[in-house]
Amino acid sequence: MAFYHPILFRLDAERAHTLTIAALAAWGKAGTPLAPSVPRLATTVAGIAFPNPVGLAAGVDKDGRAIDGFLGLGFGSVEIGTLTPVPQPGNPKPRIFRLPEDRAIINRLGFNNGGLDAALDRVESGAGGEGVLGINVGANKDATDRTADYVHGVTRAARHANYVTINISSPNTPGLRDLQHGAALRDLLAACTAAKGTTPIFLKVAPDLEPADIDDIARAAIDNRIDALIVNNTTISRPGLRSANAEETGGLSGSPLVPLARQRLSDFRKATGAAIPLISVGGVDSGAEAYARLRAGASLVQLYTALVYEGPGLPARILRELDALLTRDGFATVADAVGVDAR
Repeated sequence: MAFYHPILFRLDAERAHTLTIAALAAWGKAGTPLAPSVPRLATTVAGIAFPNPVGLAAGVDKDGRAIDGFLGLGFGSVEIGTLTPVPQPGNPKPRIFRLPEDRAIINRLGFNNGGLDAALDRVESGAGGEGVLGINVGANKDATDRTADYVHGVTRAARHANYVTINISSPNTPGLRDLQHGAALRDLLAACTAAKGTTPIFLKVAPDLEPADIDDIARAAIDNRIDALIVNNTTISRPGLRSANAEETGGLSGSPLVPLARQRLSDFRKATGAAIPLISVGGVDSGAEAYARLRAGASLVQLYTALVYEGPGLPARILRELDALLTRDGFATVADAVGVDAR
């Protein structure tokens, strides 16, 4: 899922993605940021001081190889992972598919990663840029006790991260989304909350939910003192796609997710009564879209697929556009704009 470039688009998507991460890792070490300095975009969420509200979603830099490179592009936060206790190869290739006519991606990676310990060693010895680091943790595909995998991940990652995300919403690990419901969800959240120490813990949910699911997740998150909800992961729905790869199985991300992402943000804002900060993901590709999500109730936004089509200058452009929109509407800070259209 590499950044747009005609040569990269001629390569297999996963190969191009690997090359992009390697290039950004090298560039990050050079310490030459592209990002504009926009102090007014600083905001505090879950007790964490974010330089700006635009974050890199999990799944891009799974193993934490290019954290400084991504921060140098302008992201206020970088979320690495999903990381599992034991390294795993993920699902068979090919498993990433571009949908250029739809400005979208379908992936069925399956938590491919080099393991939690290797990534944490890399974080400890490497990342030094200014910005917030999130670590997204999951369970191994063949785990006999998935809750134990999450507790292990939270316990280990909390020592290295500004926040830890529990990812129970990927569609590419069989049975994982079952953890979003009922007693299984409450038991998982209680165990992870007990393991996190003082590090904030976030929960990432799927967009493919019924109204009763949304209410149940919101109540469980509040009851277990979850610090923020990340809404959403990829979707298994296929809304009006035109590209040749539209029938591939896996999670869909990018522009087609916008209506669903907006709806779920509204749903969770209502279900939580604005008691928990919300982070909106899905089709964010401009300052205008990021601003709309803030006004609808998101405290932060994250993006991923838009980088493939808009290129590495996108985060800096979003920051400039956000600054201009806040100025236009008379908001002194990001926090002032959050939820103004949802009141």
